[in-house]
Amino acid sequence: MRVIGVDLGKARIGVAVGVVEFGVATPRPNLIASGSLKDDAVALTEMARREEADGFVIGIPENDDPKMARACRLLAGHLLEAGYRVFEVDESFSTVEAENALRQTDLKASGRRKLRDGESARIILERFFDEYEAND
Repeated sequence: MRVIGVDLGKARIGVAVGVVEFGVATPRPNLIASGSLKDDAVALTEMARREEADGFVIGIPENDDPKMARACRLLAGHLLEAGYRVFEVDESFSTVEAENALRQTDLKASGRRKLRDGESARIILERFFDEYEAND
């Protein structure tokens, strides 16, 4: 199964594509958040068609930001309505993990900032792969 990991932000949406059977995820360029979850869902479904993805893994900030968690679940609902499978994963601290991983590179802060959201989406997918494998 091919899935798209989503790290929803107010300005950017981090995305990564992964294949569950192989446990491999690759970040993609960020999407710009439109301010409308319905429009963001349309952009994500267009990406899913291009990437031939079967579903989405949405990172939910379970212990961090109730408003953002609600927005993530609303986005998930729009994706479900579009006919995709949707899984939720606790994304707590994924951005911190992404930033720490990117600090190990030679990138300047501006370069890390451009990649951070996609890297966070990749981490969300890896968490999903671990949970999926454990429940399989």
